[in-house]
Amino acid sequence: MSEQIHQVAIVGGGVCGTALLYLLAEYSDVDDVVLIEKYDGVAKVNSHGRNNSQTLHCGDIETNYTLEKASKVKSAAEMIVNYTEKLENREQVIFKYPKMVIAVGESECQRLRERFELFKERFSTMQLLEKEAIAEVEPNVVMIDGQLRPEPCIALAVLDEYSAVDFNQLAESFVTQSLQTDKALTLSFNTHVEEIIHRDGIFHINTDDRSIKAKAVVVSAGGHSLLLAQQMGHGLEFSCLPVAGSFYFTPKVLNGKVYTVQNDNLPFAAVHGDPDVLVEGKTRFGPTALLLPLLERYNISTFFEFLRVLRLDTNVLKVFWDLFKVSDIRNYILKNFLFEVPGLRCWLFLKDAKKIVPSLKLKDIEFAKGFGGVRPQLIDKKQSKLMMGEAKINPGNGIIFNMTPSPGASSCLANAELDMRLIVGYLGGKIDEQKLQQGLHK
Repeated sequence: MSEQIHQVAIVGGGVCGTALLYLLAEYSDVDDVVLIEKYDGVAKVNSHGRNNSQTLHCGDIETNYTLEKASKVKSAAEMIVNYTEKLENREQVIFKYPKMVIAVGESECQRLRERFELFKERFSTMQLLEKEAIAEVEPNVVMIDGQLRPEPCIALAVLDEYSAVDFNQLAESFVTQSLQTDKALTLSFNTHVEEIIHRDGIFHINTDDRSIKAKAVVVSAGGHSLLLAQQMGHGLEFSCLPVAGSFYFTPKVLNGKVYTVQNDNLPFAAVHGDPDVLVEGKTRFGPTALLLPLLERYNISTFFEFLRVLRLDTNVLKVFWDLFKVSDIRNYILKNFLFEVPGLRCWLFLKDAKKIVPSLKLKDIEFAKGFGGVRPQLIDKKQSKLMMGEAKINPGNGIIFNMTPSPGASSCLANAELDMRLIVGYLGGKIDEQKLQQGLHK
């Protein structure tokens, strides 16, 4: 048993946990931090490029965002852009691609025109593109055999901004930059946290081989954050609904990111096509949305951990019932189950992908085996509803639990700044506000 008491322990070495490590090391007077990760390196689960859409969400082409939320997401994304300016390997971390959301059909086109009028002042680089202008940027979106597709079609586009991130590389850079400071930082890999106990003002983080002690703790471990919180008696009003996303590859048919208009009846991301930053010469389509009883994709051992955070009762069942009684959601969930059936899935997914690239053929599509992660959507049992976006449990006693589905990775620095302020305030420390402003908020 180690007698060392760290100032801060961070549980989870994804992009959110490593972002907090960097902020504490670079901008606060906290000088002793331990990062605890159960795998042998950082960003091995949902922050790995295989397991997310690699998108820097800015709120401009995500049609399920209100102007208020989009503005917050834009500010958070700009922190990442500002941070990467200092990196020598910036071109391996963040990427410029044209991006757009397309509308197909009169109803969607009208919706995007109205959205443009509402958003154009805050998003000054956004353009409204008619069909011919789309063809100049993304010809395969509107052209079939040399002719313009017949349906009405417009797009909201941003053509010259950073739009993609390798969040694995970003997390690696946070660690590298942190270790260049003079702080006492400990990286504890291959360390599985089994429970956290708060005793005599100190947190005892019991792992598979030792106990790590800290005055303050931040847990950023996806669905496992809720598991650890509930073991301590926090967040018992929540259940967890893991939503897995799968992807499909085609040859390179897009020059940048192309999103589709979100169905307001669906609490899941609409299909989009992206250049894959890890697989050269491919366009990746997705994600699908599969309700999966695992806290980590392709890790069957997390099934029993899922059962512990599900906390099935009548309130959870009511949420499931409310979801399934909406025909759009019911049909969507059924279709996404079928997307996982070999021999059937590519044929079924082709229809969704052809909304973006109408000339696609069945022979062009292959299932991206081994790609796709899990987003831990929370259920509020008190209100019997599915919660969207990030969630945070803060009992106010020096420990914070983060559950960060999309766009959590894009908001990693903004969320880490909030956690830094909470933790440094709890410890009675200081933040270098001028340095923080110059480095990330310029």
